[in-house]
Amino acid sequence: MPSTAAVSVAKDQRVPLLTMSGIVKEFSGVRALDGVDLEVRAGEVHCLLGQNGAGKSTLIKVLSGAHQPDAGTISWEGEQVSFSSPMAALRRGIATIYQELDLVDGLSVAENIYLGHEIASAGFTRRGPLKAHARALLARLGHPEISVSQEVGGLSAAGKQVVSMARALSQDARIIVMDEPSAVLAHDEVANLFRIIRDLTGNGVGIIYISHRLAEIREVGDRVTVLKDGRTVAIGLPAKTTPTPQVVTLMTGRSIEYAFPARPAPSFDGRPEILRVEKLSRGREFTDVSFTVRAGEIVGLAGLVGSGRSEILEAVYGARKPTAGSVFVDGKKLRPGSVPAAVSAGLGLAPEERKSQALFLDQTIAKNITASALKRYSRLGFLNRGAEIADAATQIAALDVRPADPRHAVKTLSGGNQQKAVVARWLLKGCRLLLLDEPTRGVDVGARSEIYSVVRALADSGVGVLLVSSEVPEVLGLADRVLVIRDGQIVREAQAVDLAESEVLDLVMEGSAV
Repeated sequence: MPSTAAVSVAKDQRVPLLTMSGIVKEFSGVRALDGVDLEVRAGEVHCLLGQNGAGKSTLIKVLSGAHQPDAGTISWEGEQVSFSSPMAALRRGIATIYQELDLVDGLSVAENIYLGHEIASAGFTRRGPLKAHARALLARLGHPEISVSQEVGGLSAAGKQVVSMARALSQDARIIVMDEPSAVLAHDEVANLFRIIRDLTGNGVGIIYISHRLAEIREVGDRVTVLKDGRTVAIGLPAKTTPTPQVVTLMTGRSIEYAFPARPAPSFDGRPEILRVEKLSRGREFTDVSFTVRAGEIVGLAGLVGSGRSEILEAVYGARKPTAGSVFVDGKKLRPGSVPAAVSAGLGLAPEERKSQALFLDQTIAKNITASALKRYSRLGFLNRGAEIADAATQIAALDVRPADPRHAVKTLSGGNQQKAVVARWLLKGCRLLLLDEPTRGVDVGARSEIYSVVRALADSGVGVLLVSSEVPEVLGLADRVLVIRDGQIVREAQAVDLAESEVLDLVMEGSAV
């Protein structure tokens, strides 16, 4: 277990572009940052790691000028500075690309790139030079095919990310902060992101890269700083050679084995069939999809973003109406395109975007958990709050949601605990089949193992699970049976133990179906 003193490595003789020393930030008497240090050099990818709640987001907001530090110093090329606002940080050359991109969908690509610092003359925007400069920036990033005249709202997630990077470069950014940049990208898009990052660092731009995916850190990073509980516990570790168990131990304060929960016997033939999908289709999204899920079985859908895997999940749940085919639960045909029918039949969905699609962020944990069963607590128009709190507390204890107070606001929970709250909602409802879309997206390495254990325990209790994940190792490690999806079709079905990661990647990346 690491000591409270930060682990550090020898530094070279280059003057750091950015140095943050002893940064302290308190909110209502709670120290979110307690003397954090960070050093970033020009032309490097500096990875910032830590569990949810470690202080990464707060530190980045201090750097970007969104928060003012209560103590500590920030130095830029050896000169002590302070940033009174995000615009002040931008003027110094520090740009931040948040996970939730702050682009305006209704404006064009060029307008977004130069939003707030338009190329103008006599009070009028010079649209010709604006578009020409935007094209040059997109070409520099390797994406001349993106039209500067199209609305940003029509771009893919990868395209929007390129526009955000172009906006940063339009401000002459010398450090770009990237917060979970690969979270919504497909495998090939991540490779393109890394190419862009290498081009940027080759031109002297420093990158602060935040990610929960340790394999990415090893591939793209140069050095690593680790935060835990608002403190720096490691400074400047070599990203490519520091052993993964050491990084995990620094982040969590304990050793975590990258082992998934043990699977039961591979055959589920004797168990009752909960879900049957027959020849389900929906336009170009997916075609002629058939599969089953039995009681206690975890079935994983592996595929790239846009392959149709999430759309299949939503069609099963009734959120998308199929154009052909049928969905049966416990042998009874569901009304197509009806979420109420699916919920009544015992289906529950934990969607990919839990904050916007599953949680009532301003409500308590209890309210979020009991939202699926409010009739249970209503008598003559009055809500039995005591029973509501008691049932929520039971689910909180069962899933080890932390903090355990049901009156706590759900928006204050970490990503992993928010995901547990969504699962708890469906357990309270008596869910027979749980649909999980990217269950560990934005969840730190420590909480991932907890969610894996929760999912396996649910399956062991007889709940069927249909799982979608962008991470092939997660699908192979957690699922009992895997359906490989490409271009809206199942191209391979096999027991997880019979599939290799390389084989699945080959299949989803236009390889030959087996």
